[in-house]
Amino acid sequence: MHKSVLLDSCLEYLNLTCNSTIVDCTLGYGGHSSKILEKITNGFLYAFDQDSEAINYSKKRLAEVANNYEIIESNFVNLKSELIKRNVNGVDGIIFDLGVSSPQLDEDYRGFSFHKDAPLDMRMNQKQMLSAADVVNNYSMEDLIRIFRDYGEEKYAVGIAKKIVEYRANKKIMTTLELVDIIKSGVPVSYSREKHPARKVFQAIRIEVNNELEVFDSALRQALEMINVGGRICVITFHSLEDKICKNIFKEVSTINKDMQKLPIVPEMYQPKFKIIATIVPTDKEILENNRSRSAKLRVIEKIKEG
Repeated sequence: MHKSVLLDSCLEYLNLTCNSTIVDCTLGYGGHSSKILEKITNGFLYAFDQDSEAINYSKKRLAEVANNYEIIESNFVNLKSELIKRNVNGVDGIIFDLGVSSPQLDEDYRGFSFHKDAPLDMRMNQKQMLSAADVVNNYSMEDLIRIFRDYGEEKYAVGIAKKIVEYRANKKIMTTLELVDIIKSGVPVSYSREKHPARKVFQAIRIEVNNELEVFDSALRQALEMINVGGRICVITFHSLEDKICKNIFKEVSTINKDMQKLPIVPEMYQPKFKIIATIVPTDKEILENNRSRSAKLRVIEKIKEG
């Protein structure tokens, strides 16, 4: 079963009390949510997810802990509207865990893994239309290069995209291992010795299919609007693109405006509303216990005053 990354650190930095109202933007298989529920005995948990399999599993897992929660079957890009719909105008803690959960990777048919043969899917929300197969077979070579370069930071983006376009001219690309073989043909043999040559391309396609970066940017800004004074937001990222978005937004809201920095005394109304609390990476022990945590980073911010 999925082992939650940086779980203890999140529980510590959320500053949970028995009365806290918390939002888990990435319920998944309930790792963080179940532990949060144990601590907010008189509070309430709102948990977002759009993966029906994860929701069905977590319903049972959370019900064994308590009943003071609601699972919201929606993308966390709808964070603010879904909370306001429930007459919630402020919360005490918000957590984002942006990793793909182990069960999603391990279930062959979901198509997230480059180690197992499966249909090219990669949809977090199984009800949406766009899948990995659509991206690979229908996007122009220019768009494939852009995705592989920008979302995967893949240095052989051009060669891989060319091989995909050549291959699909004769036959539609249908499975993950079929795509892996094409990727291998587009990179030098020596590249395969460093790390799996498909890793970055699969990441890039997954980000494109699920519109992950734009969705996260929007949701994080909504989270900053919805957090109460004294409340904290914890964000766990797993690659540099998400982390850069988080780092930049946190810096933006916790720093005095450049023009105001020149004043001898900055008026209270222009002082930042947020304070960066911590940046945490997994310990060697956690990486040893859970290899998927090796690239994780936790950033924590607190709202210190009303706007």
